[in-house]
Amino acid sequence: MIQQDSIAAHGGQLVNRIATTAQRQEFLDKADYLPVVQVDERTVSDLEMIAIGGFSPLTGFMEEADYLSVVNTMRLANGLPWSIPITLSVTEEVAAPLKEGSLVRLDDSKGRFVGVLQLTQKYHYDKKQEALHVYRTNEEKHPGVTVVYNQGAMNLAGSVWLLQRDPHSKLPLYQIDPAESRSLFREKGWKTVVGFQTRNPIHRAHEYIIKCALEVVDGLFLHPLVGATKEDDIPADVRMRCYEIMLEHYFPKDRVILAINPAAMRYAGPREAIFHALVRKNYGCTHFIVGRDHAGVGDYYGTYDAQYIFDEFKPEELGILPLKFEHAFYCTRTEGMATTKTSPSLPEERVHLSGTKVREMLRRGELPPPQFSRPQVAAELARAMKVFAENQYEI
Repeated sequence: MIQQDSIAAHGGQLVNRIATTAQRQEFLDKADYLPVVQVDERTVSDLEMIAIGGFSPLTGFMEEADYLSVVNTMRLANGLPWSIPITLSVTEEVAAPLKEGSLVRLDDSKGRFVGVLQLTQKYHYDKKQEALHVYRTNEEKHPGVTVVYNQGAMNLAGSVWLLQRDPHSKLPLYQIDPAESRSLFREKGWKTVVGFQTRNPIHRAHEYIIKCALEVVDGLFLHPLVGATKEDDIPADVRMRCYEIMLEHYFPKDRVILAINPAAMRYAGPREAIFHALVRKNYGCTHFIVGRDHAGVGDYYGTYDAQYIFDEFKPEELGILPLKFEHAFYCTRTEGMATTKTSPSLPEERVHLSGTKVREMLRRGELPPPQFSRPQVAAELARAMKVFAENQYEI
């Protein structure tokens, strides 16, 4: 008897838009005759996520009805919850010669033929409205808003096929697609799986909430994002080494799977928390950790806005359960990790540092205290900082 997945993909079926060998050859044969649109790193990430099913039920870039519905109501036009618009934006000059109903060749920044778009629609959109609804601000200094304002004025919509996909340059062993992660969960007999998302190196507060979640589920899917992030975020390969160290020394290996999420970071706070949960549902997770200021940046979102937003949907609509955690810290009174729910401590008895403060310490040659970061992880971050400094880069 074949064991069924514990959770269906969003929309009911896992999408696969990776071109077959025959399809790929057919597209390659037409390559010299197709109009070409060059796409940036984030769009390539979106193309990949659509193709492997990470963005199920999407089969391509959004048409106007879905786009407007998502921006205004956090739902696709058919009513299915979806909180982030997935679009291919180009200038009017690029869009003008493209004909709806035709195929468009998608090239990456290196000029490689990576995908095909079946163009069904091209339309103008309101950048300010997208910024205000999705990011809750129209300030250009917000990194997500900056991307929107720098995009072209028109969206190209339609189904896609992914033609070119290389192993990740630094992390090929962790390139696990939704179909494979679901298979791994079945093999391990996991009926409940909690997903964890971060763009920062793992620290003691992360470890604490992850292990709290692991107490109530069968397995943990550590799924850090490795797509495009802000320039001052710590690089993906450094973050992954920190995860490897944690798994080697501090987690039960048979209850954890570590994989990379190729998506780009939006910094959309509450909306991105919903988005991240739905993506992990597509990977087969039944639960998703939502901590303090999930996917936030600066002071644009309230500390727990990313948790409150889940209350705007019925649990069965999302189909994945959020596990909501308060800000964790090291409590000097009880000599262990805690939150205000479990600790009687006063504010001065709590040790917690932001990612920004940790980066500042590392730049000064200081290691984060053991109450914040495991020593092996702190040493790895210090080593990486030294390498970057020697190469005149900055983490």
